[in-house]
Parts: sequence; structure tokens; C-alpha cells
Amino acid sequence: MLRKILRFFWKITMWFIVVSVLSVVLFRFIPVPFTPLMITRAIEQKANGEDMHSSHDWVPLEEISPNLQKAVIASEDATFFTHHGFDFNAMFKAYKNNSKGKRIKGGSTISQQTAKNVFLWQGRSYVRKAFEAYFTVLIELLWSKERIMEVYLNSIEMGDGVYGAQAAAQHWYNKDAVNLTKYQAAGIAAILPNPLKFKASGSSGYTERRKSRIIKHMRYVKLDY
Repeated sequence: MLRKILRFFWKITMWFIVVSVLSVVLFRFIPVPFTPLMITRAIEQKANGEDMHSSHDWVPLEEISPNLQKAVIASEDATFFTHHGFDFNAMFKAYKNNSKGKRIKGGSTISQQTAKNVFLWQGRSYVRKAFEAYFTVLIELLWSKERIMEVYLNSIEMGDGVYGAQAAAQHWYNKDAVNLTKYQAAGIAAILPNPLKFKASGSSGYTERRKSRIIKHMRYVKLDY
């Protein structure tokens, strides 16, 4: 009996590895049509009696303003071009901050966020974090930094039912993503910690202060693709 159980789990593990690697390879070349979070939000909207609404327009990285690319690096992952998926210093600082009972802060890199957004469900469990680490390693091995940024900026939630840079630029500023100014790009980056709560335009004082800090750090970001 034990041997059968072990054989079963071995087969499941091997199938998971094969399917996960193939999916990562596939999304290296084709756009990600939807993410688990998009499905979750649609279910939540239906459960709340709302009309289901979602905007997601995939565009290649060259059609996304360098300002937005710099803004998310300045805001979310200053060591994006030098780490291999994990920023252990940021993770340790986040752990120390959270263990003191302060406002919960994440230490996730853009690579980790991309792995979570594209392949996994939301949540803070150790199981999900383990899968996140696994997919982070895969995309760092099989994708370029340019591709990681492209998928990230086309998949991340940037407002209520708003996913990706193009949809966000249209929603918040009524323009294409390629034409975002530094201030507008910083506005979108500033709401990423909670895009359902914060607004990129007509925003609160807290968000405006975040914008100012992001713009200040953007000048030090070099896009090293």
C-alpha cells in the first residue's frame, strides 16, 4: 500500500513538473490571456451582485513607456536587474518589520510577483509561497528580464477590473501606455500595493507622497535589458 501511495505521488509530482515547465516555456513566447486573479475577481463581482467588468489589453514592452518600467522598478524592486529572482535583503527587512507588529510589508521582487500573478492563487500560506519560489526560479531560468517585465506589466492588477499597463493608462489617464509621463507612471506604480483602495489620479495625500518618492528614485533606474 505504501509503495502504491509513493508511486502515485511520484507520478503527480512528475506530471506537475512537466506541465509547469511547458507552461512557462509557452508563456515565454505568447501573451498571457488571463490570470487566476482575474478569475477570482470575476467570481467576487458576481457574488457581490455586480456586473462583471474587466479590462486587459496586452501590448508588447516597446509599447509601454520606459517611464512606467522605471517607476515599477523604483517602487517595487530596485535590484530587479541584479538579482536572480529573490532579494534576500528586502525579504529580511520585511520579516523584521512585520515581526515587530508594524504595517505588513512584502519583500517580493517583480519576478516573484509575476510568478504569483500568472501561475498561482492569492494568499499568504507557506504552500503558496513554496510554489511561488518554484515558479520564480523557472521564469528566471527560462525567461529574460525583458520578458519578465513585459509579462508583469501586462498582467498585474492596476485598478478595479483593470489589468496591465495599457488598460491602466486608458482607465486612469485616457491615453496609451506608451505615452505615459513620469508623473502618470509614478501614479500607477504608487497604487500597486492596493490598487482596489488607492487611485492613480485624483489621489490622496498618501498616494501623492508615494508618487513623489517614486519619481525621485526613477532618476537612478537604468533599463538594462
